Amino acid sequence: MNFFLLFLTIISINSSLLAQDKYLDNHSCNECHEKIYEEYQSSAHSKGYFNDELHREIANRASPSKYGCASCHMPMADNLSDLISGDARPNKNNKTHTDAISCFFCHTIAYVKTSHKFNVNIKARQAKNYKPTLYGRLDNPDDSDKHSSSSNPVYGKKVCMGCHSHKLNDNNITIFKAMEDKDNSLSCIKCHMPELDGGAEKMDKRSRGQHSSHKFLGIRDKEFRKKGMDIAIDVNKNILHITITNKTTHPLIVQPARVKFLEITIFRDNKIIWKNYKNHPKEDKQAYFSYSFKSGDKKVILPVTATSSKVNNLYAKESRTLDYNIPSIIKDDKISIKLFVKLAKDDCMSVIDVNKELNKAMLMKSIDKIW
Repeated sequence: MNFFLLFLTIISINSSLLAQDKYLDNHSCNECHEKIYEEYQSSAHSKGYFNDELHREIANRASPSKYGCASCHMPMADNLSDLISGDARPNKNNKTHTDAISCFFCHTIAYVKTSHKFNVNIKARQAKNYKPTLYGRLDNPDDSDKHSSSSNPVYGKKVCMGCHSHKLNDNNITIFKAMEDKDNSLSCIKCHMPELDGGAEKMDKRSRGQHSSHKFLGIRDKEFRKKGMDIAIDVNKNILHITITNKTTHPLIVQPARVKFLEITIFRDNKIIWKNYKNHPKEDKQAYFSYSFKSGDKKVILPVTATSSKVNNLYAKESRTLDYNIPSIIKDDKISIKLFVKLAKDDCMSVIDVNKELNKAMLMKSIDKIW
């Protein structure tokens, strides 16, 4: 049995079990977890096939008949194996489809099955005709009339590894990589789910006073994206040294649709006397962080068919110094460095039709130094 058939078998088994279970949709969580529900509504986890334009367009271009992304982007679908095989399509009238990466999904993971091409979240089997048990990290959690609660050590160890670890295409080419096998979920939780005031439940019966944010902060948050990188400037004669440090526990570039790049400008009397590129940031190859893919000798934009890849990346905790030949610096010259991100790089925009705002360069970090 090849890997894909094995994967479908695992999914089919879990789908048949889930079909017996009571599904708690996202909105039902709002009754007891108002603050968390509000946070979740603004998060990337609430975005899926029907309300994430970029994801939908890429998925449709990758395959117009099969929704192979469903295992992570529509994981509670009651016909998951059919979506992946192409026997069914996403249905906007099906709550298990429109709930995206739902509350119920994230809180009913029993363990993560690790494998070569991508990991699989194994759902907890729920007892038929009993209210479901939801898992998390809280000690002595509260039950409710809708569900029982239990602490599960996977939520402090590997729960993020199910979807955020790695993904290889059918040619064994990495098209997504955010975590190493040695990593655990605590580092993810620390940054992306910081502690906020207020208990996890509306009543806060156990007076915990704080809860983990369910905004799942990421690159779309203006303040959050400032935090991950450090930039330092030094000049030695006519050489500009820029040291860029990735402070996070994951690579600078995780998703192949994105690009991050430096814009370096030297001003004298408010006029530009030097810049690291003329027309396009890609001209400065060392400061243009992105994936590129080929199928044979042909460049491809969508990596589903790629047979080879290259990436200019900055890995977890890595520092790199970029050197540039520049004009001699004199008193009061200003060196300005800006780090930008695009959610959909220019190459992507050439093959998919999405809102041009996704191609807008968003500032991550800015540093100026006057001599």
